[in-house]
Amino acid sequence: MQTARTTPSRLAKRAHYDANTIHPILDEALFCTVSYVTDGQPMAIPTAFARLGDKIYIHGSVGSHFIREIEKGGPVCISVMLTDGLVLAKSAFHHSANYRSVVIFANAQKVTDEAERMNALALITDHLIPGRWDDLRPTTDSEMRKTTVLAFSLAEASAKVRTGGPSDDPEDENLPTWSGIIPMQTVRLTPVSAENSQDTPLPNYL
Repeated sequence: MQTARTTPSRLAKRAHYDANTIHPILDEALFCTVSYVTDGQPMAIPTAFARLGDKIYIHGSVGSHFIREIEKGGPVCISVMLTDGLVLAKSAFHHSANYRSVVIFANAQKVTDEAERMNALALITDHLIPGRWDDLRPTTDSEMRKTTVLAFSLAEASAKVRTGGPSDDPEDENLPTWSGIIPMQTVRLTPVSAENSQDTPLPNYL
């Protein structure tokens, strides 16, 4: 949704407010940063998350200061960014990056329904490692009591996207300085077994 908070003050043409743009970015990003203010002190905490429909979930220890603070329902700002390339121009001023980002303004909603809590934990696990949840031992009651699950609405969210090459000034076009794009991507490498799993076959999902 476009609001005063989700409207960029610069390069507003790069902003998007539709789910078809926002959801795929959230589904590709593995971590988000949750920003909030407590006792006048700004805080920003990176954490794992997962999306389901028009909300995202995070989890944490019931004893975490971060979790205990934001579960009170105060305003938070959640952001993610995917870097697709470094954009090199012929001047430092015009260097940039190709990226896809999302910013969400929301308030935490503590999840108390046990089925939803368990489903959220499965979503977060499989968001990071698809197929992992079903390969794990069942979560215990003790572990669930020690875990808080929070949900955030995507009602006030926006995406910002940059693509394409550098935007050099006309007078710089013929300078003998290389310009262009350095593509970037996140790659999962070959898993390394723990000592107690040396004889355990690598699961197909890995």
